[in-house]
Amino acid sequence: MPTPPPPGAAPFRQGRFEDLPDLPRRPHPYFATAALDIPIASAVLGPMIVHVRRFGTGPPVLLVHGLMTSSYTWRYVLEPLGAHFTCYAPDLPGNGRSPAPLGPRWTPAVLAAWLGEVQAALGIRGCPVVANSMGGYLALHWAERDPAAMTKLVCVHAPGIPEARLYALKALLAVPGMQAMLRALIARDPERWAHRNVHYHDESLKSREEAREYGAPLATDTGRRALVKYLAETMDVGVMGPWHARLQAKAARQEPFAVPTLLLYSAADPMVPPRFGAAFAALLPGARLERLHGASHFAHVDGVDVFVPPVLAFLGG
Repeated sequence: MPTPPPPGAAPFRQGRFEDLPDLPRRPHPYFATAALDIPIASAVLGPMIVHVRRFGTGPPVLLVHGLMTSSYTWRYVLEPLGAHFTCYAPDLPGNGRSPAPLGPRWTPAVLAAWLGEVQAALGIRGCPVVANSMGGYLALHWAERDPAAMTKLVCVHAPGIPEARLYALKALLAVPGMQAMLRALIARDPERWAHRNVHYHDESLKSREEAREYGAPLATDTGRRALVKYLAETMDVGVMGPWHARLQAKAARQEPFAVPTLLLYSAADPMVPPRFGAAFAALLPGARLERLHGASHFAHVDGVDVFVPPVLAFLGG
């Protein structure tokens, strides 16, 4: 019988879903964190309950996850960051244990404003922010709109550079019936979908536990609609293009980016091209770029030893 890729196997070699262990081979404190359900009267999404995990002691830091994951994604850095900071990790709408208010459009501006509302409800406005993937894209919008919301930003493998596959995605999702077809495809096996669409440099870190955490929202029609909204509205290249052009114009005038920013991009990643790191470094005057080796798009999962030191050095932990 095939076995999961062993530690040290070829990078990004994904094993069979059927062979995943029930529990991850590396322990973590995620389920021992304080679970908070925070009511917010959101001006952009309407009244809702936001699920937040809290861990550690010290000044606050906000951790923002990306597309199709949840606060669970931060499980391996909670202890090293929590030794210096009180970590707050919310679940974005329709992810993890946060509901999905499907009525409003989920543009980057709307979700950036929502992050500010969550931060205010937690009483941590003005804290540093660490954000991964689509969360990093949202945090860049948020920093530009409201620089006083954060003291520093660590942006980990964010997308946000217009590229051919985003134009193709926009065209595909505009085809009548295509969004319903995608939801039906996910509904066939949400946990297997989650396994196939998360890629690690070290795939041996995967488990059924992770598949359950990421697959649970996708097991509901609301959760599947939420994922499609992120793809169609948050990652809409029609919105991304003008934002990118605005950053280019500011960079041409050598306007420093609104918030001190550390860009962390792995040397290899099948999800977001590593070249985006250099592209953002050029777009955000004053931002610092560091390359991470032996890690992935989710360096906070599979590259903790190379991820934590530059983050703590930048944040002053």
